[in-house]
Amino acid sequence: MEVIEAGPLLAGINSPDDLKKIPLEQLPQVAAELRQYIIDVVSVYGGHFGASLGVVELTVALHWALNTPDDQLVWDVGHQAYGHKILTGRRDQFFTNRKYGGLSGFPKRSESEYDAFGVGHSSTSISAALGMAMASQLKGDSKRQHVAVIGDGAMTAGLAFEALNHAGVSGSNLTVILNDNNMSIDPNVGALKEYLTDITTSKTWNNLRDDLWKILGKLPNPRFHRKMAGRLEASLKGMVSGSSNLFESLGMRYFGPIDGHNVIKLAETIKDLGKIPGPKLLHIKTVKGKGYALAEKDQTLWHAPGTFDKITGIINKKVPTQPEPPKYQDVFGKSIIELAEQNPLVMGVTPAMPSGCSLKYMMEAMPDRAIDVGIAEQHAVTLSAGLATQGMKVFCNIYSSFMQRAYDMVIHDVAIQKLPVIFCLDRGGLVGDDGPTHHGAYDLAFMRCVPNLVVSAPMNEHELRNLMYTAQLPETDVPFSIRYPRGQGVLPDWRSPFEKIEIGTGREIIAGQDIAILSIGHVGNFAQAACTELNASGIDCALYDMRFVKPLDESLLHEIARKFSKIITVEDGTIKGGFGSAVLEFFAENHYQMEVQILGIPDRIIEHGKPEELHHECGFDKEGIIQAVRIALGKDNKTAELPTLMQQHLSDN
Repeated sequence: MEVIEAGPLLAGINSPDDLKKIPLEQLPQVAAELRQYIIDVVSVYGGHFGASLGVVELTVALHWALNTPDDQLVWDVGHQAYGHKILTGRRDQFFTNRKYGGLSGFPKRSESEYDAFGVGHSSTSISAALGMAMASQLKGDSKRQHVAVIGDGAMTAGLAFEALNHAGVSGSNLTVILNDNNMSIDPNVGALKEYLTDITTSKTWNNLRDDLWKILGKLPNPRFHRKMAGRLEASLKGMVSGSSNLFESLGMRYFGPIDGHNVIKLAETIKDLGKIPGPKLLHIKTVKGKGYALAEKDQTLWHAPGTFDKITGIINKKVPTQPEPPKYQDVFGKSIIELAEQNPLVMGVTPAMPSGCSLKYMMEAMPDRAIDVGIAEQHAVTLSAGLATQGMKVFCNIYSSFMQRAYDMVIHDVAIQKLPVIFCLDRGGLVGDDGPTHHGAYDLAFMRCVPNLVVSAPMNEHELRNLMYTAQLPETDVPFSIRYPRGQGVLPDWRSPFEKIEIGTGREIIAGQDIAILSIGHVGNFAQAACTELNASGIDCALYDMRFVKPLDESLLHEIARKFSKIITVEDGTIKGGFGSAVLEFFAENHYQMEVQILGIPDRIIEHGKPEELHHECGFDKEGIIQAVRIALGKDNKTAELPTLMQQHLSDN
């Protein structure tokens, strides 16, 4: 383990109380040391990078000016909270960030009293901080500050506007800091981006405002004159720049924009804002990746680059000695282009993740047929539904955990109307280092209970391509969900010819007599490896790749039920209401009696770690499947050797 040394000022900061002892004029040095420490640690141990570098000065200013944790600070998403963790007593543990059993990559209430609200998905900060502010207001605590830090990318979500709309009439002591860097993970899109650009580039307005504020401060009774000037502000802004102030029209006092990398100015401004009651918004301009030239230049690449050489900027990547399987998202991104070339009705939609889901390839090749709607999952689904009413075959690609935010639209706008939108749910299952806010644990369960919706998961890249092909055929005139995991598949030679799959059909992978394993999705590969090892040891294990959770292959299930008395189901999803539950329901409805064991994600929150670590913890990696088979057949009763969560699941059932 490489020991990372902090700079002299940073080394003496173990809490915000220590930071407050440092004179204002030394805060630039604290910020410089904090930025260097983040670079040093992330280059060696990995993690999110550019977002935290962009708010170093803001982080220092906030903890110097506020009385945290009594004053409550809510970070939106949390990619940018590394400096916050380091300044709040977690510096010496920071190297464990996003590691199994280590610090979370995001603010987490159970981890620190300074983490006022747990985050991971965007656009929640204003609502949460407003709730805190309203509670303080009801308790008569007028001195307590409540601050939400939100990026301009996160501001595109409807939740943020709903919160602003309420905050403006609440009278609560809330400060919203809008961190404007024109980025989420990919560059921001939409009218809000253009509006913020208009505000920040109006030099005439900014100079006029600064000059007027200084002059009024020199007059008798400056507070009165500045109050009167504030009433003229929206009108003046409209005259100078041609657009009124959106935030003030919602009832928020607007301040800025100011330089988000001037730590002294930020600290003084935040102190001053604390003396102004009511809801207010401070608009700051920052650069994502600030202080590391390569991260400033290519902000998407350096959002979370992994480990790298901090001197040369070379990102450490494994050099394959032979052809490797592609990532599932790249199979999607390249296959949709092939389908679009064959079918002029095919389109792609994603909410702010064109790089992550690989729709970027289609956006480059066919920009008029691939749409990034920004961080707006609900809009992405209903927009896709609208396109589908006009005959388009829309692939709406959303991360599984983010689809949770658009569930009503799936039901109300797609399923009820039986519109043939194709949901490609990337990051299905346990995603790894990002942890519980990003695990795609629930989509199989919450999708399969919706009428009119086909729910499927491919075991490999060929199956993904064929499911995509099947979903866009003219005769497939129903909503269709295809979920697949983050990361690599299993087939280096993946670009197979498209073949239609009959909806609701599974397939036998390995024949056997002693026990049957039924799998859904990529974890079928774990089951295949387990069966191969079990069969070599004399246990005759059958494997079926079911492919569809809805509709189930009832003919195949009848055949399995007549042949086997012991069955194990395997899924990378919650065991409550998911694939295994669907199989149990079928057997119960048809009065079959056999022993069925469900392997999957237990009914609890699974923390962060490498996917293979989490699969092992939950008991459905190759070793877990082998152990479950041996126990089911009475070949091994050593349950104490099973992973802890697996023991619990066995005792529950």
